[in-house]
Amino acid sequence: MLRAITFFLVICLSYLVLLSTWRQMQGRGKMLPGPTLLPLIGNLLQLDISGMRKSLMKICEHYGPVYTIHLGSRRVVVLCGYQAVKEALLDQADDFGGRGEQATFSWLFQGYGELNFGVGKRSIEERILEEAHYLLEALRGTKGLPFDPTYCLSRTVSNVISSVVFGDRFDYEDKEFLSLLYMMTESFRFTCTAWGQLYEMFSDTMRYLPGPQREAFKQLVGLEKFIERKVKANMDTLDPNSPRDFIDCFLIKMQQEKQNPSSEFSLKNIVMTALNIFFAGTETVSTTLRYGFLILLKYPEIEAKIHEEIDRVIGRNRAPNMEDRSQMPYTDAVIHEFQRFCDIIPTGVARRVIRDTQFRGYTIPKGTEVYPVLGSVLYDPTQFSSPETFDPRHFLDDNGQFRKSDAFVPFSLGKRYCFGEMLARMELFLFLTSILQNFSFRSPLDPKDIDISPKLVGFATFPRSYEICLIPR
Repeated sequence: MLRAITFFLVICLSYLVLLSTWRQMQGRGKMLPGPTLLPLIGNLLQLDISGMRKSLMKICEHYGPVYTIHLGSRRVVVLCGYQAVKEALLDQADDFGGRGEQATFSWLFQGYGELNFGVGKRSIEERILEEAHYLLEALRGTKGLPFDPTYCLSRTVSNVISSVVFGDRFDYEDKEFLSLLYMMTESFRFTCTAWGQLYEMFSDTMRYLPGPQREAFKQLVGLEKFIERKVKANMDTLDPNSPRDFIDCFLIKMQQEKQNPSSEFSLKNIVMTALNIFFAGTETVSTTLRYGFLILLKYPEIEAKIHEEIDRVIGRNRAPNMEDRSQMPYTDAVIHEFQRFCDIIPTGVARRVIRDTQFRGYTIPKGTEVYPVLGSVLYDPTQFSSPETFDPRHFLDDNGQFRKSDAFVPFSLGKRYCFGEMLARMELFLFLTSILQNFSFRSPLDPKDIDISPKLVGFATFPRSYEICLIPR
């Protein structure tokens, strides 16, 4: 009897493997080229899950800048290099305008959290400069001693988002706030790990299994519960004639559309939209700043040039403002090079074709996911003279003036570009100049011993841990 059951299970498994292979091969004659897939695991064996961007670029060398790959059972079209990404996301923006999947976050968001509308009477610049004041006060408290800047930067950037979403900032030592930042950092870090990349490929199975993904889920649920408490507090004290923040504006819109059964303004969507803004607005900018400071420790001569420009344009007696940026081409170039070199979201946010799409002589079936590999654009040797090297001259002309590049795409491009782009650019400029106006950077290590290669590269890029000393100027 046992042998019969075993034989039956083997037959069933073999059937499922053959069925999976047949389904994945259907339409392959019309699809773009790519490595041969194996049943169930797809192209796992051709990928280095600890370095996805470089792994995808290596496959690109064999199959060209546009190819098909299978992440487990997920069929994905990969776009590499400036020309391919531009043709898809700009020239055929409508075709490539669907939303793809990031499995870790999709587990929580489930399609919610996409709304975006303006809010608040105070300008974003005003909010950033107010927070810069608190940041400088906290940095003076380090008294020139070595410290890890991770949470110092994340709580500063997060407070700008908090003032928009919740109407107020948190005290830097608030225990609930620090817990919130820990949950965000840890769930973000998970997406950078090899295990996080495995979850991208096999989420349908791994979501039910033990492993590090369970801890990431726990952190995401903690974030959701935090936002739910904030929304409930606003509901209990809402004055429709005097909205205080993003949540109030959303609640008012929800009341106005309560008779509309197809309205997107629901309680679930308000929680997920607020969480989306809060999460994305904190981790990407704070990670860029943290990585950027490590680079300045490596290259003190670059920091010295920024100091000179700050002293000449802003001086020491007033706070920076966004009007200063146009007169500070070197600082602007350094910030752009931070974003290019650090490559925070290397594979980009997945897209999806909304119809059967003709692209470079091939047919991409409706619903196919697309990875526009932003890192391949930011590191494209046809667009940047020495892409593997940190060099602000990538954004400077022969006269030392700032030079734009069409290949500067850290926020993606086209119809689904990052809506937080303006906020991020303002934060990077105002926080960097505010800090360097008041401090010089020092490292406990000799600059030649500082490693600026990333610690983790998955969905996101995670810099190495380090300590920094801030010396008052």
